[in-house]
Amino acid sequence: MQHADLTDRETMNGLRFDGEVRFRCKPVKTEGIKYAGSKLKLIPYIQHIVSDLDGVRSVLDGFSGTTRVSQAFAQMGYDTTANDVAEWSEVFATCYLKSQKEDRYYQEIIDHLNALEGYDGWFTEHYGADDALQKRPFQRKNTRKLDAIRDEIDRIKLSWEDKCVILTSLIYALDAVDSTLGHYVAYLSQWSPRSYNDLVLKLPARFRIKSNNCVCRDDIFSTVSQRTFDFAYFDPPYGSNNEKMPPSRVRYASYYHIWKTVILNDRPVLFGKANRREDSRDGVSASVFEEYRKNDESGRFIAMEAIDKLIKATKARYILLSYSSGGRATKEQLHDILSAEGKLLKSLEIDYKRNVMGNMCWTNEWINHDDKYKEYLFLMEKR
Repeated sequence: MQHADLTDRETMNGLRFDGEVRFRCKPVKTEGIKYAGSKLKLIPYIQHIVSDLDGVRSVLDGFSGTTRVSQAFAQMGYDTTANDVAEWSEVFATCYLKSQKEDRYYQEIIDHLNALEGYDGWFTEHYGADDALQKRPFQRKNTRKLDAIRDEIDRIKLSWEDKCVILTSLIYALDAVDSTLGHYVAYLSQWSPRSYNDLVLKLPARFRIKSNNCVCRDDIFSTVSQRTFDFAYFDPPYGSNNEKMPPSRVRYASYYHIWKTVILNDRPVLFGKANRREDSRDGVSASVFEEYRKNDESGRFIAMEAIDKLIKATKARYILLSYSSGGRATKEQLHDILSAEGKLLKSLEIDYKRNVMGNMCWTNEWINHDDKYKEYLFLMEKR
């Protein structure tokens, strides 16, 4: 048995349990970067829900992000499709869901890359510094290594799957020595303790693939229109429920612009103090699920209309929707959307203290003073 402590009550099939919740599923180990939308704490609940359903073989992780949920699904033996629009998410998914060479093959490449002499290159020019007051995400010694390693990865001409394993290793190594709060739109004025460590690549903790998996980097509406699944899990980016949130707010694509550049190694045009990619601007990279505005014609929030459209378009027997209390939709509105398309089987409300990423805000005026942060899981069976 696996046990999880909750600060409130679980609601499943109308039954409420105070305190300890018991899970039947064996816990799985997953990996991922520091991420504002990480579902690491939700994985045991998701495992519990999907394993309790009959006839589930194919599953979709529709907004896979760091792919922790996709990794869990694949380890449970489901035919897993990981979908996300981010290049770095595609790389992670390919590393864990598709690559099948032995560890020793990748370890030899990693050892070679770790032994390289660093040098000043494009990444050092834009993202490395010796002085923390320059507000860069990495110390110069580590961007010098990054420059050497990233150029060498292209030079040795790996297959796509093999390259994804090595790039995953590189991103994890960078994530372990950054000087940030976990995102790349603003940097600390003093070096973080971890930034003093040396950048060292390590072998990702892959697992034996025992299912037929697929990796997509596509708009979610395109993915669900072309495929059918037994079970679909959706964790869309959240449109803020704060009425004072400005139109220029930073989007998920902007938080992790550096990872896209590391993947592509394309030396893009940059802008702003954080040296963001030009294609990460709000007007370019925004997701409809993050849209806080209302539709002038319907009077409904655009983010909620997008969720409604997604549920309708998805060809799956079961749909599990994850949502945050910080999002545009309320749990009552989500309940109505799901109930209109089928039968709501289970609902789960989890209350836990927000992590560092969850507590970030731009002005004190926007702080939720009661400091309550809840995650909702809704399981429905479509008609």
